[in-house]
Amino acid sequence: MAKDKWVEILGWGKTEIDDLRFVAHSYIKQGIYDIALTFFDAIQVLTTPTPYDLQTMGALYLQLGNAEKSLHYFERALAIDPTHALTQLNRVKALFMLGQEKEAFMLARELEHSEAIEIASQASALILSHR
Repeated sequence: MAKDKWVEILGWGKTEIDDLRFVAHSYIKQGIYDIALTFFDAIQVLTTPTPYDLQTMGALYLQLGNAEKSLHYFERALAIDPTHALTQLNRVKALFMLGQEKEAFMLARELEHSEAIEIASQASALILSHR
């Protein structure tokens, strides 16, 4: 069934989808990542996920230790918004976890030059910690 059909059948709109995101983030704040993922999975079924949804799902899978699945979501998010620095940084973390060090180092070195100081410093820290 098409995504728009589910939303139509439920009589939902943007407000209800945003409510699902809010609940998911409430679970994230509590550290209950698996339930937060369930809400994001529902969002994917009901509507087209935003790059933010995909990045968040990737971060949750990364937090749960599933680097392969996290990388899948980071790549989907970056396909929509290739300049999102936090997603790029999280992708580097996933690549290191998967042992893909050559690519991880290359991307981390690029992020060291980010205008966002937090991104640049975290990229530097990742490089130092994986030498």
